[in-house]
Amino acid sequence: MKDEIHPQTLDSSEQPRNALDRLIYWFGNLISLLFIFTVGISFYEVLMRYIFNAPTIWVHETASFLGGCLFVYGGIYALAINKHVRVVLIYDIVSDTARRWLNVFHHIMGLMFTSLLSWAAYQMVQDSWFTPFGDLRLETSGSAWDPVFPALVKGMIFATLCIMFVQFFLHLIQELNGLRKRKDV
Repeated sequence: MKDEIHPQTLDSSEQPRNALDRLIYWFGNLISLLFIFTVGISFYEVLMRYIFNAPTIWVHETASFLGGCLFVYGGIYALAINKHVRVVLIYDIVSDTARRWLNVFHHIMGLMFTSLLSWAAYQMVQDSWFTPFGDLRLETSGSAWDPVFPALVKGMIFATLCIMFVQFFLHLIQELNGLRKRKDV
């Protein structure tokens, strides 16, 4: 019963489609362990604050940074295993060829979306990593601890969007090849 609800392997439509997707899938499974670390340090903060009356200055910002980066990474992970948002009301009732054309449309829209977002993220990174005179100076949080996490999260967003652009491009090529060879989705 449990295996039916949580199968051990992904079905064929959820398999990574290329080497980049396989790398993203493997690395995503590896870094997902950071969620356990985040829970651990949050538990440590609760103990220190409420039992020993000695709160930390680093746990909240570290947990927010890790969680934010992991959720941003989740976008390319979901695209790698084909678990992104899709309007299945339409997708499930059309033929395989129509599904391929819907996928082509999706990938073209994804390319446009990620290219525009990448440009905006680049501007954000440039402002948070460099002074107006071009010197490297990472933006900090402004707290008592003052880590450079805001700049790093912005860099992560930019890098992830660039990777997602490449993913959409590779998936588009695969869909067009599938249409040319008349393969099912």
